[in-house]
Amino acid sequence: MAYLAPSEFVTKMIDAGESKIFMSTRDTIIRAYMAGAILALAAVFAIAVTVQTGLPIVGAILFPVGFCMLYLLGFDLLTGVFVLAPLALIDKRPGVTISGVLRNWGLVFVGNFGGAFTVAVLMSIIYTYGFSTEPNAIGQKIAAIGHSRTVGYAQYGAAGMLTLFIRGMLCNWMVSTGVVGAMISTSVSGKVIAMWMPIMLFFAMAFEHSVVNMFLFPSGLIMGGDFSVMDYIVWNEIPTVLGNLVGGLAFTGLTLYATHVKTGAKRNAF
Repeated sequence: MAYLAPSEFVTKMIDAGESKIFMSTRDTIIRAYMAGAILALAAVFAIAVTVQTGLPIVGAILFPVGFCMLYLLGFDLLTGVFVLAPLALIDKRPGVTISGVLRNWGLVFVGNFGGAFTVAVLMSIIYTYGFSTEPNAIGQKIAAIGHSRTVGYAQYGAAGMLTLFIRGMLCNWMVSTGVVGAMISTSVSGKVIAMWMPIMLFFAMAFEHSVVNMFLFPSGLIMGGDFSVMDYIVWNEIPTVLGNLVGGLAFTGLTLYATHVKTGAKRNAF
C-alpha cells in the first residue's frame, strides 16, 4: 500500500480543488449526481442492515462501502469540494476566484441533491410496492429518523440549532478526512482502508451529513414522516451545510495546508 507523505497528498488536494473549479458544468453536475445517488444507496443499505440486525454499529461499519465506491470512480460530494476548492483559492492558483469556488459548490449541491432525491423516490416505490401499501419497516425507520432529526432539534430552540451545527462540523471533519484518505495511497486497498475509518466513525456517531440528508429527509417525507419541508430546510439542511463547510475547512483543509504547505519557520537548533 504505497503511502504518500503529507506534503505530497496535500499538494494533490490543491491540484484536485483547482481541477474541480475549472471543470465543465456538465461534468460537474454528472459527477455530483452520481455521488449523491451512490451515497444514498449506501445509506439505504446501512439502515436496512440496522433494521435487520437491531445493531446500528453494523450499519455504520458497512456504510463506507458507498463512499469508497464513489471516490474510486472520481465522483464529487459537496462535503469534499467544501475543503478542496478553497485550497486552490488560498494557494493563489492562476485564474481561481471566489466566484469560481461558489460556482463549483452550487453545481455540486444541485447534482448531489438530484442524485439523492432520485434514489429517495426509487426506494420509496420499493418500500411501498409502488405506493400501494404502507411503508415497510425500513421506510418507517427513515420516516422516524426524519422526525427526530428535525423536530427533535427544533424543540430545543437555539440550543438545538447549535447542537445540529456542531454535529455538522464534526461530520465533515471526518468525511473530509475520508476524502483526503483517497489521496494518501496509490493503491486501491490503501485508499479504501484510509477512507473507511473516518466514514465509519461519522456514521456511527450519528453526525449530520448534508448529502446523506438529501436522501433521508425527502424519503422520510414521502414515507409520511411527521415533519414538513420547511422543518427539513431550516432545522437540518441549512445548518448542516454550514456546519459541514466550517468543520471540513477548519479542521481538515486549513490545518493540513498550514502545516504541510505553508509551514512555519524551523527553529534554530542552537
